[in-house]
Amino acid sequence: MSSAVPNRSLIDCHVHLAALPEGNNGCVISPKVLKSWLFRFLLWKHGLQVRRPIEANQKYVDDLLAEIRASRYVGRAVLLGMDGVYDQEGRLDCEGTDFLVTNDYVLGVVWAYPKEFLAGVSINPQRRDAIDELERCADAGAALVKVLPNAQQFDPANRRYTAFYRALARRRIPLLSHVGYEFSLIGKDQSVGDPAKLRVALDEGVTVIAAHACSYGLMVYEPFHRTFLELVRQYPNFYADISALTLPNRFRMLLRLRRHPETHDRLLFGTDYPLAVFHLACWGRLGFRSLREIIGTRNRFDRQYLICKRLGLGFRSFDLLMPHRGG
Repeated sequence: MSSAVPNRSLIDCHVHLAALPEGNNGCVISPKVLKSWLFRFLLWKHGLQVRRPIEANQKYVDDLLAEIRASRYVGRAVLLGMDGVYDQEGRLDCEGTDFLVTNDYVLGVVWAYPKEFLAGVSINPQRRDAIDELERCADAGAALVKVLPNAQQFDPANRRYTAFYRALARRRIPLLSHVGYEFSLIGKDQSVGDPAKLRVALDEGVTVIAAHACSYGLMVYEPFHRTFLELVRQYPNFYADISALTLPNRFRMLLRLRRHPETHDRLLFGTDYPLAVFHLACWGRLGFRSLREIIGTRNRFDRQYLICKRLGLGFRSFDLLMPHRGG
């Protein structure tokens, strides 16, 4: 095992909070999503029973807490919500929304476990009360705003959202946006996953975090690699997280970024929990001792840390961008 001294100082900026609808939590999971292979696997993996939503929701949080507390390197996680789809009038499209984890639910879990969790609320800028919701969540201590344009059906480059971006910049709340192809949820328009569409927010002064280091997510096809390098050069307020880069369909981006150490100070640690962390990228690139250590590491946070470190991918912790930092 590694002789490094565990310090648990890292914050994982990309951890999903999942919740079944129960009572008044306002969460939504459509039958289509519940039947998907990914959700069926996650329900089985965590032993969650759909017919017992209150117990299932608590068990998901308890499992996450246990893994965080057992980590050698990660001490806190940003829990991500998921806003819905909104129509042209900015009203929630209930039929078009397949998955929704409300900001109130996210904030409630964070308030219950403030030592381990930070709030990554989700606000679709298409909603008519987007700025009011941002102000409310910022006042409640939100650490960032997460969006998934492919599933939430909006174009980040649409200038009608400029006022929302300006409000984000004024409140100094980072925007974490999905980039690339969307598999986990129902992606409607995959073109809105192009990181170049984040330039509008960047030009308004928003600190933008591109998820998955701009990996497209289709195995060896990485069309956004050059765009990532250009955004790093052009915008000091542009960052990316390394979540899911160990997945078989994304690790080519991890290997490419090893060759660009000049970008590593713009990379933030993330896992994409509850997804698995694979060690496939290590085979043939690391010695037996390091590989054995990684294979023997069951904690997903620690395995992500070790794989990226051993492969020479540098990264920083989300507290670099915490809203309270600076003037």
